[in-house]
Amino acid sequence: MTQIRKELGTNAVILSSKEIQEGGFLGLFKKRKVEVVAALDRDPVLMKQQKPITKKPEIPINTRKQTVNHELMNEIKNMRLLLEQQSLQQQVHKYPLDYQTVYHHLIEQEVKEEIATSIMESVIKQHENKNTFPKAAIIAQDVKQEMESRLSNLSFKGISKSARVVHFVGPTGVGKTTTIAKVAAKSMLQDKKSVAFITMDTYRIAAIEQLKTYAKILDNPVEVVYSPQDYQEALEKFRDHDLILVDTAGRNYRDEQYVEELTKNIKLKGNVENYLVLSLTAKPKDIIDIFHSFRHIDIKGLIFTKIDETRQYGSLLNIPLTHQLGIAYITNGQEVPDNIVIPSKEVISNYIVGDLIDS
Repeated sequence: MTQIRKELGTNAVILSSKEIQEGGFLGLFKKRKVEVVAALDRDPVLMKQQKPITKKPEIPINTRKQTVNHELMNEIKNMRLLLEQQSLQQQVHKYPLDYQTVYHHLIEQEVKEEIATSIMESVIKQHENKNTFPKAAIIAQDVKQEMESRLSNLSFKGISKSARVVHFVGPTGVGKTTTIAKVAAKSMLQDKKSVAFITMDTYRIAAIEQLKTYAKILDNPVEVVYSPQDYQEALEKFRDHDLILVDTAGRNYRDEQYVEELTKNIKLKGNVENYLVLSLTAKPKDIIDIFHSFRHIDIKGLIFTKIDETRQYGSLLNIPLTHQLGIAYITNGQEVPDNIVIPSKEVISNYIVGDLIDS
């Protein structure tokens, strides 16, 4: 109506509308469009005067508002539905329908477009070589296997048993402190290691108190450090412990000076490992930006948190495949030590396409 009134004026009316198909190749991939026939009522006032004038009952103001709001909401819903249909129709040009269904699912899961395209084309080629034409559920199963094949060279083992000092780095709010407590509890219960905590996060009092609380519950010592010298003294103090877990400061990852200082402070020799902690609730582009901000740090692996707070899992695939970097842990809640998962290629692929296969 907005487009029609813009061209014909406010007195324009729609006479009819219908769906048509245009273009295509050999009868396939036609575009579905909507054809609207409109006309201009050049003398609407005169036509209304020719009709018998009957006085309509007065409609209360509140009722009129409700009617207008209802009509407006219906119009918005119809417009949104039309846009969604047009979007899907445009995507059909990329692959045949069943393949497009799976591809669209990958994009909805926030898998990077180039990765989703590469996986789909590999699966399509496999089917062409076998001269098979499977339905979406079988295609999804083959996509799952292709993902697992590409992830098979990566490590999903968590921190090494030989590691003595482990740094947890990442932006603020991703859950580093809680993750450290879960890793500590796991190392104590399963590996029978003596664990100590060090925190560099002196910018947030809450983070210090949270780590002290976990240390008290787990009966582990904890040191708060304010300078590189304090850090060296804390490491020396805990020299008899099997494992030292270090909570680094959570700051703005776009602050290059902070990242440079952090890189210098945690650059140690020996059995030292660094893990980048990322929240799956963050936007995929932000997660990629965070990774590049910490690229100067020797990252051993990734830790993804808050998987229970999202339904999009594409980031589990994006950075590992792009940078050939494994995932050490996935956390799925606040409970210590229970809400921590040792990932695998099967776990990751199931998060991304499991629902599509089960459906």
